[in-house]
Amino acid sequence: MDISSRITELATPAAASAGLVVEDVTVEAAGKRSRVIVTLDLPETEVGSADLDRIADASRAIGAALDEANVPENPYVLEVSTPGTSRPLTERRHFMRARTRLVTLTVEDGALTGRLTDVDGDDLVLAVDGEERRVPLSQVRTGRIEVEMKRISED
Repeated sequence: MDISSRITELATPAAASAGLVVEDVTVEAAGKRSRVIVTLDLPETEVGSADLDRIADASRAIGAALDEANVPENPYVLEVSTPGTSRPLTERRHFMRARTRLVTLTVEDGALTGRLTDVDGDDLVLAVDGEERRVPLSQVRTGRIEVEMKRISED
């Protein structure tokens, strides 16, 4: 088992204790130390993004789990964060967490921007110009969240 897989195995229950899931683990050389980057996100059943308190709780739990298992064996710096709004939406679970957000999709016949209202099976349900539009996930080439200065709850 490689080091990233072992860290993922240790970090997963630690993240779950804070109500988060491990999205990715990267290990990089940083001089005499290793840089361990753990990216966390909300479970797909939740909408929005993880708050700093949950990230801090998960970070402490992950650090303790890695130290107890002595993984990695050399000194390391642990960085725990979220994917952020700039990450591409590539999997169904990414779209599940992006419900209520304004998204832009690149599909087979062009681009489409609308508010993601639901993920129904393998279809994305968007509100586009006041009308519901269903887009099969299989037709989505890329997706991204559009940053809004005013959230839907403020409308």
